[in-house]
Amino acid sequence: MKAATLVPKATARPLAPITIPQVAIEEPNRLADYIALAKPRIATLVLFTVAAGVLLADAGQLPLLLLFHAVLGTALVATGASALNQWLERHSDALMRRTANRPLPAGRLSPLEVFLFGSLCGVVGFVYLLWMIPTPCAALLAAFTFFSYVCIYTPLKSRTTINTLVGAVPGAMPPVIGWCAVTGEITPGALSLFAILFLWQVPHFLAIAWMYRSEYARAGLKMLPVMDPDGQMTARHMVLYCLALVAFSLAPALLGAGGLLYIAGALLLGAFFVRSTLRFRANHSIEQARSVLRASLLYLPGLLLVLVIDRTLTALIVG
Repeated sequence: MKAATLVPKATARPLAPITIPQVAIEEPNRLADYIALAKPRIATLVLFTVAAGVLLADAGQLPLLLLFHAVLGTALVATGASALNQWLERHSDALMRRTANRPLPAGRLSPLEVFLFGSLCGVVGFVYLLWMIPTPCAALLAAFTFFSYVCIYTPLKSRTTINTLVGAVPGAMPPVIGWCAVTGEITPGALSLFAILFLWQVPHFLAIAWMYRSEYARAGLKMLPVMDPDGQMTARHMVLYCLALVAFSLAPALLGAGGLLYIAGALLLGAFFVRSTLRFRANHSIEQARSVLRASLLYLPGLLLVLVIDRTLTALIVG
């Protein structure tokens, strides 16, 4: 006699077909790609510094129409410069993970349309500033910024490590453009803003270059951290330029554009920035480089904001 079966025999049933949901494939968003050509995060900081230049040149006033024209015109010029920068660097961008998904190396936009878009934005921005701003100074400075960024700085990135210093010149022009939109001339106040922006860019961009030095090396770009494997020279430049920045940040106060509030804010923000570079000098890690980058992104808007507030309050009290 057979033993009783403890587990009932399963009845085989046909399996129901598995339905895989169909996921709609989105068409490439061309508007988003054109916006990406402007490098929105960088553009936001550029336009903030233009606005700061306008407000500092016209303390105590709020020239909304002039502010609008200066920001819009500079935005068009900056967008054109960024687009042509990506057009020139499309092959090196394809070799770096952080830039490989940009519209050109990813193949979502063609080189011709990016070239035409960048050229059109640059020309329209220049003509707009020339037409809408009472004096030609702002438009001429914008044209110089466009030319030096696209035609000088961008090609130098694959040739020499001084490209960072060369690129810091057009990078420091936006607040001067805003200042000249109001005054029509380059005054000592405008030059003090230029010096602050110029010096700020060195530790800022060296931090980025250290974080991505292997990618820059793969793309053949001659950044200082690529040529400085132990990081000693990179750290030294960060600290020295940051110390010089703190010293030059007091220039607006010496020129009468800032008071005690600004001096206190400049020294506190400067100490915070210098501290981050000293930490990088002690430990050349990617995390410490990222800390320098974060400090730089807090320092510049904070400094300009304190200066605008101080200058506006002083003008209101005196007035």
